[in-house]
Amino acid sequence: MRQPSVISRRVAAAAVSVVLASGAAACAGPEDAGAKSGTSGKGSSAPQKGGTLTVLNAEAQTDFDPARLYTSGGGNVPSLVFRTLTTRNREAGAAGTQVVPDLATDTGRPNKDATEWTYTLKDGLKFEDGTPITSADVKYGIERSFAAELSGGAPYLRDWLVGGDTYQGPYKDPKGLASIVTPDPKTIVFKLRKPEGEFPFVATQTQFAPVPKAKDKGAKYEEHPVSSGPYKVVRNENDGERLVLERNEHWDPGTDEERKAYPDKIDVRSGLDEAVINQRLATSSGADAAAVTTDTNLGPAELAQIGSDKALAARVGTGRFGFTNYIAFNPKVKPFDNPKVRQAISYAVNRTSVVNAAGGSALAEPATTFLPEQEAFGFTPYDHFPAGKTGNPEKAKQLLEEAGFPNGLTVTLLHSTAQNRTTSPEIATAVQEALGKAGITVKLDGQEPNSFNEKRWSVKDAPGFFLSRWGADWPAGGPFLAPIFDGRQIVTNGSNYNHAQLNDPAVNKEIDEINKLTDLKAAAARWGTLDKKIGEQALDVPLFHPVYKRLVGKDVKNVVISDWTGVLDVSQVAVK
Repeated sequence: MRQPSVISRRVAAAAVSVVLASGAAACAGPEDAGAKSGTSGKGSSAPQKGGTLTVLNAEAQTDFDPARLYTSGGGNVPSLVFRTLTTRNREAGAAGTQVVPDLATDTGRPNKDATEWTYTLKDGLKFEDGTPITSADVKYGIERSFAAELSGGAPYLRDWLVGGDTYQGPYKDPKGLASIVTPDPKTIVFKLRKPEGEFPFVATQTQFAPVPKAKDKGAKYEEHPVSSGPYKVVRNENDGERLVLERNEHWDPGTDEERKAYPDKIDVRSGLDEAVINQRLATSSGADAAAVTTDTNLGPAELAQIGSDKALAARVGTGRFGFTNYIAFNPKVKPFDNPKVRQAISYAVNRTSVVNAAGGSALAEPATTFLPEQEAFGFTPYDHFPAGKTGNPEKAKQLLEEAGFPNGLTVTLLHSTAQNRTTSPEIATAVQEALGKAGITVKLDGQEPNSFNEKRWSVKDAPGFFLSRWGADWPAGGPFLAPIFDGRQIVTNGSNYNHAQLNDPAVNKEIDEINKLTDLKAAAARWGTLDKKIGEQALDVPLFHPVYKRLVGKDVKNVVISDWTGVLDVSQVAVK
């Protein structure tokens, strides 16, 4: 998948340390990820409408077109403008992993084998110009996402919809996709090539936002996309570097149970240095008192400073997103074709040192399963190669001897040079040191990010041993396990995410069987069982799941952090 904006970052702390050390005034503080929404601090009033929310980001909100955005649950800032058939439940913690209706009256009605999904639009839906939203607008919005000039969005519909693999969008084929049927202005039907029980999750992607055909300007549509949400775009500078949103007076809150839309205005300012963002949020002077970030984490240095300041600590929100950082093996490359070598490395890993390299226990949690530790994914505890907290080098040496390497061996580990504390030199060095105690000499091969990604996702050039990571496009086992372990998803001439090139008929069959289930709890249990079964083959070594720590301005209220995104939901924030 495209890496989400919530990826943990190593933030330079020097510029912010003085501010953090000086402290700030007492204020309302956000709750933790497992808390209920509606937070308010001591003496503060309930959230009220009005004011301006400032969003301070490092990365620009580029390609602000629903066809081009690759989002989960409708995205964060995008979901203020683009409503979709379904969306994520805007509640804190595990409750936020549920998919709920948005433009539609329900999450979809499948036929018997989940190859056909039907949706009915709510009454009273309107665009920002007051015109009614119809099923034809939703159909057109989806179809334009197939156009080559509007590429970048999630790829699922190309694979799932009948005829989606050859359709080139409405500009070249105005007849549209026959597999999307709109029998009347309020009904839309999707016909799929195969059973997909998780279709309601895909319907949260921005590709499902309605687009009025008469207002479509192709690649220029992003300059002023027509809003179906509580806010409309009034300013878009330098491809999303500055994005200003104001209220859409035709948005009816009676049709939208998810978005609170408290502020009158949203001012998104991007291209900022991460240390500067945290400095401004900590100081909270002027407009920055009512500011948040949707893409910049606190690093270990900032957290150390904040730990001694109760007022600042109360403004730190904690979240967990479905993400796993791991060591990947390519069994096509020796000596990793030998299961005992892979098992030896699994036993030798010191997860305590890896977690420390990732920023410490506040920013990373040790992992022994590929699936994240959340019920929505189907998390099933297992530890097939128990290394304890600091590794088991003796067991690793025993396995190496059984594998034919009584004197140890030398291997090369590919990693990124990016300072991201996920696939970076710090993590690689921690792995190197732990394996050295088991007689495994690790040579480090650091590559700049583009080269690193090209190699690790290549069937032809992938090494046998490298650092990697994976995050889910929605909180379920399907988008987590299928791209990594479904043999039919091995890509020989592009980005291949199946690092082990596993093509096990039994695994492929189970994936198909689970995809038929529309009972998501039952599906989750099956995904967990499958994860445990695949884990026996030691095709990877799960290292840690990231934890996200983000600061908010002192006047920000109603901080809601769900386990779907792991970060503050801007649709819930109030600044008065």
